[in-house]
Amino acid sequence: MVPGGLVGLGMLLIKESARWLAKRGRHEEALKSLIWVRGEDTPEVQAEFAEILMGIEEEMRATEGVTWREVNLPANRYRLFIAVTLQLCQQLTGNTSLAYYAPQIFAAVGAGTSNLLITGFFGIIKVISVLCFQAFLVERIGRKWAFMGGACGMGTCMLIIAIIVAIFPPNPLATSITSSGAAAIAIVYLEAASYNLSWGPCAWLYLGEMFPSRIRELGVASGAASQWIFNFMMSQITPHAIANIGAWKTFVMFCIFNYAIVVYAWWFLRETAGRSLEEMETVFGSAETAFDVEATRRKAILGAEAGAKQSATARVEHVGEGS
Repeated sequence: MVPGGLVGLGMLLIKESARWLAKRGRHEEALKSLIWVRGEDTPEVQAEFAEILMGIEEEMRATEGVTWREVNLPANRYRLFIAVTLQLCQQLTGNTSLAYYAPQIFAAVGAGTSNLLITGFFGIIKVISVLCFQAFLVERIGRKWAFMGGACGMGTCMLIIAIIVAIFPPNPLATSITSSGAAAIAIVYLEAASYNLSWGPCAWLYLGEMFPSRIRELGVASGAASQWIFNFMMSQITPHAIANIGAWKTFVMFCIFNYAIVVYAWWFLRETAGRSLEEMETVFGSAETAFDVEATRRKAILGAEAGAKQSATARVEHVGEGS
């Protein structure tokens, strides 16, 4: 409850998004919100604000009000498909199953009676990995490479764990950690780090980035709802898989899933890093609502520079009159 309470209190200090305010005609507040996010008022910020206004105008011009016709546009159907399958793939990586059944998983790979302590370190590894992703990687490696690299890393880790457990099966009566068990635990930690440097945070980033403002609520809600459905599905499948086919075969199953996810990410996902919401229409090939973002930016920058020159000239003239 404490983390949830802190998040709730923190949200009270966050300003409304510039797009939400602009869409409701509160342009002055929207510009202030954008300046607050970017840190200062520059010609680039003015250009971004003009781009936001142009994007909203183009969206409203394309269709009056959100309708099923708009949702059914090819680019939007594709994005809804990605929203659902992305959340399915996030669960098929196997990390959520590891998190839910960590004590049983660690016991199955040879943790002995230390499985609860090792589970605690498992959580710490996840937190540190997410912080590293946010601080150093989120805007440097892009979304698509993060998805492919993370799935490849997790698939390899799952394969190594499967080999270790198959060749050196743990003794259920053992009270101490064996050398093979220590190796398997280390690889599980590495798998958790791979997940939280990629699919853990990136799936939610991608979900929030790819939809246009007009259907963003519907798209994000569809993805979030499907995530919990697939989450429930994997939480039910995992213990039965371990009980019926064995631990090492369960890891092989997740290995196959992860390598298949690499192909999915390469074939279906589009790169969204460094792009604005307005540019997503071009990224996903929405001919109905796409517009020339670069032309809008150039026009806004020129307008901002012209305004700055006029203000400077007016100040000089005012000083001259005063003297």
